[in-house]
Amino acid sequence: MVINGLQKLTLLDFPGKVACTLFFSGCNFRCPFCHNASLVLLPDATEQIPEDTVFAFLKKRQGVLDGVCITGGEPLLQTELPAFLQKIRELGYAVKLDTNGYFPKRLRRLVEEGLVDYVAMDIKNCPEAYPQTVGISPLDLSPVLESVDYLRSCGIPHEFRTTVVRELHTEQNMERLAEWLEGEDRYFLQDFVDSGDLIFPGLHACSPEEMRKFLSIVQKRIPNAQLRGI
Repeated sequence: MVINGLQKLTLLDFPGKVACTLFFSGCNFRCPFCHNASLVLLPDATEQIPEDTVFAFLKKRQGVLDGVCITGGEPLLQTELPAFLQKIRELGYAVKLDTNGYFPKRLRRLVEEGLVDYVAMDIKNCPEAYPQTVGISPLDLSPVLESVDYLRSCGIPHEFRTTVVRELHTEQNMERLAEWLEGEDRYFLQDFVDSGDLIFPGLHACSPEEMRKFLSIVQKRIPNAQLRGI
């Protein structure tokens, strides 16, 4: 496993858990607003943390941490991920997976083998605007649609979330997105933050007023939708 980052403590990323976060490099998308551009574009130039170091840390933090967040990049690109998560589970940790949903068969395997407890899937935009938003055109959207359908039917705790960028998201986009995810229990709109490590600089966050407007549009079909980080 190529592990490119370790955040030793997070109280926010894993609902109800005190957790750490592991970052993995590589992604099949090129979202211009990606805040981990180095992990996506320059994985070999990013610091690598030996797997033994990670497990030494996790063993030391048993009884202090409840869970481990797996993020990227896109973690499902890692072919050794199932075995890696099995080791984490054997230490007694709950596992949260962040994914863009483009690998539904790999996602299904992790869920059905009991290797994840919570899945957070990024919904980049409404279906029609996906190619522009992920920086890939043409784009076969069927894997994303399959992952959404699977998470909504398989029973695993999950959330969908959209990072909102002024240049990429419109009121019409939000109407179509809400139609797609109508009735979802956990859906979040989160504002874009310029990390200084973007794939495409020069993008902008929306104002709090704009975010609240988007939320009001979404809540017509997803009543439980919320703003995050606003």
